[in-house]
Amino acid sequence: MPHALPPAFTIVPPNGPLSGRVSPPGSKSITNRVLLLAALANGTSRLTGALKSKDTTLMAQALRQMGVTVEESDDTTFLVTSTGRLRAPAGPLFLGNAGTATRFLTAAVATIEGTVIVDGDEDMRLRPIKPLVDALNALGIDASSPTGCPPVTVRGTGRFGKGRVEIDASLSSQYVSALLMAAPFGEGPIEVALAGKDIGARGYVDLTLAAMRAFGADVADNGEGAWLVQPTGYGATDFHIEPDASAATYLWGIEALTGGKIDLGVAAEAFTQPDAAAQQVIAAFPNMPEVIDGSQMQDAVPTMAVVAAFNNRPVRFVGIGNLRVKETDRIRAVANELNRIRPGLAVEDGDDLLVHSDPELMKAASRTATSRIQTYHDHRIAMSFALAGLRIGGITILDPACTGKTYPDYWDMLQGLGVELIPGQ
Repeated sequence: MPHALPPAFTIVPPNGPLSGRVSPPGSKSITNRVLLLAALANGTSRLTGALKSKDTTLMAQALRQMGVTVEESDDTTFLVTSTGRLRAPAGPLFLGNAGTATRFLTAAVATIEGTVIVDGDEDMRLRPIKPLVDALNALGIDASSPTGCPPVTVRGTGRFGKGRVEIDASLSSQYVSALLMAAPFGEGPIEVALAGKDIGARGYVDLTLAAMRAFGADVADNGEGAWLVQPTGYGATDFHIEPDASAATYLWGIEALTGGKIDLGVAAEAFTQPDAAAQQVIAAFPNMPEVIDGSQMQDAVPTMAVVAAFNNRPVRFVGIGNLRVKETDRIRAVANELNRIRPGLAVEDGDDLLVHSDPELMKAASRTATSRIQTYHDHRIAMSFALAGLRIGGITILDPACTGKTYPDYWDMLQGLGVELIPGQ
């Protein structure tokens, strides 16, 4: 695949099952966590199995702006050297539409003595960050976000406060992870507690805790939605990053829709990321459950919804309200684009998504749709709707380059499995 992708790809449905060996890229969620932790650790850390994509590149660039040495010896390795403290950058940190990098750094830069502006592109400037800013303020940190979204201005004193802080994590677990990762720089122990019981995806907090402990943090989980973090700082370490479970969902979807078999080199149960739970749901195709709770595997919902379009019975996705504040409103985007394939195929019901499954779409005679799929600058919309093109002719994915956010080789992967892609406008 050329470096510069065309404005659109039309997918030619394959004539049979797709099988082969595919190695998913490294986990974006873990890569951006350990990049930050390595930057906050004293010494040199070797991060292997890492994802090199738009989101992780933006994180690495921001760390370099703050005095951290980030070297890239190969396509899956970062070598990070730091004094254990970040320095005030010369200008604003620009993080595109990378939610993890933006939220994590908003907390981390509060450990700096100086003023830092954390900003993003026009889409990121619509994504809420007020709960995190409010929590920083509660710790005595001068942080402000006039719109409740980026840009955020943090006027740090080099101290991160101490005591108990409550955080509203109903919109995103990333707020909790951001506070936790910065908390070892407190003036004393910091207790991070949920305000209420709602949290975006608890499994991602577990990823954060595991990564923190690998870098030497002392953090205790009280089992009641609160974590006590000691002011230990971090020490450098070597860390291997597992493959991306969200990327694996597309491969599981390919297996389900084509009857093929793809060797990922890692079993679904070996993943520590919560999106791996989607494997069992997708493997139940064409008899996926009538109700699927997507609250703990949010990034897998677009994949499951596209597969559900071909299911034997309708599927209702619940617990997915947070998808409205991702890279785009993913509930609306998925409904819109499924209805572009066949009117009435999906309905937004409050914050639920109801997919009116149509098993007839699996039949060769139905391969007549002509649908130009809008991707809304959202990598997951592009990658999940490409799966529909494996069964239905005439599916065109607009702006295929947006997959570079987390899976730069996605289209190469499809071609490697034998899928024909026709470049177009």
